[in-house]
Formats: sequence, structure tokens, C-alpha cells
Amino acid sequence: MQKDLSNYRKSYEKQELLESNCPENPMELFQTWFRNAEESESVDETNAMTISTIGKDGFPKSRVVLLKKFTWEGFIFYTNYTSEKGKAIEANNNICLSFFWPALEQQIIIKGKAEKQVENLSDGYFESRPEGSKLGAWASNQSSVVSSRKELEENLVSLEKKFDGKEIPRPNHWGGYLVKPISIEFWQGRPNRLHDRIRYFLQEDFSWKLERLAP
Repeated sequence: MQKDLSNYRKSYEKQELLESNCPENPMELFQTWFRNAEESESVDETNAMTISTIGKDGFPKSRVVLLKKFTWEGFIFYTNYTSEKGKAIEANNNICLSFFWPALEQQIIIKGKAEKQVENLSDGYFESRPEGSKLGAWASNQSSVVSSRKELEENLVSLEKKFDGKEIPRPNHWGGYLVKPISIEFWQGRPNRLHDRIRYFLQEDFSWKLERLAP
């Protein structure tokens, strides 16, 4: 099988990113870009992001998950702590998050350290989830091998009966991570492949250093 993709080209001409328009704190710029993406009718699932971890086998692995909250401190998502992703973070909590909004010709690449959220915060978010999502967290031993789809569905039916009319508690193996960034790069597509790349890097005094990268 062979397919030549060398003629796939696009000219990026929608926006620009200049140092004069960059705030001191990258979280301000993230909030602005995220809000613009939310308000754009051409961006679907604005909060979808790619998480890259280093597995115990030494290989990097990337997958798409949903950002559930961001604060001045960092970025929060939820997962099964015993999943492949969770085990990778336990062994090496240096991870990378990335957002790509092609309709806006923008990327955001975040390097940071993932820390488990305190239990009461994970409890609070779990309580806000739909019942089906709560049961799904119990029904699926994420990343493990299953014999069939039927096995998963039978697990779900069994849990529906178990928790019928009862409050569904958060499983101990499920919860949130807070990713505290050490660098955040904002990428804006520009003509002739001379893209704007502005990177913020966290200093020892917790201030942010801004620098432009060659595209």
C-alpha cells in the first residue's frame, strides 16, 4: 500500500500572534483562546485534548481525553487510576497536553507534572456526572483485556441492579489529575509556514519567561 501525501497543503492566514498581545501569565492567553474556540461554530468539543505519557515499556503514548476544568494552577481531567494512562503517570508524572483547533489554525502544547486531586474534589465532580457515566466508571476495568463487548454490557446490567435506587459512590480507583504546567506553547498558523510560536516557560521565582520559537 502506498499513498503520496506531498501535495496536501494549506495556507494559514486567519490570525497572528505577536508578543505585544501576550499577557504576562499564559493562563490568561489560554482562557482567551479557549473562549474564542468555544464561541466558534466551527470547533467541535473545544475541551478535547491529547495527553501524552511515557509508558512502563518506554514508549510514549497519546490519547484524546476531555479537559474538565482549568484554573490559575493548571488543567484538570479525570480517569481510571489503574488504567494504562494512570499507571504511566504513577511511574512518571511528566506529561504533555495538546489542543488542536484546525478551524482557528491554532495549537496549544503544554508540558507539566500531573498530581492526583484530593479525594473530596474528585468526589464532587463524580457526583455531578450522569448516572450512566458513574456506572461506567465501575463497569470498566480500563485498559484491561476483555473477552467481548457482551462482558462489558453484562457488567453494566449487574451494576444497574446493584445500585438501583441507591447513591452511586465514586470508585477508589477513579479520580482527577491536576496538571501543573512548566511550559505552554501557543502556535498560530501563518502564511509561508512562518508560523507564530510563543512559548512561556516557568521560572524558579514562579514568573513566566516569554520567548518566540522559530517555526
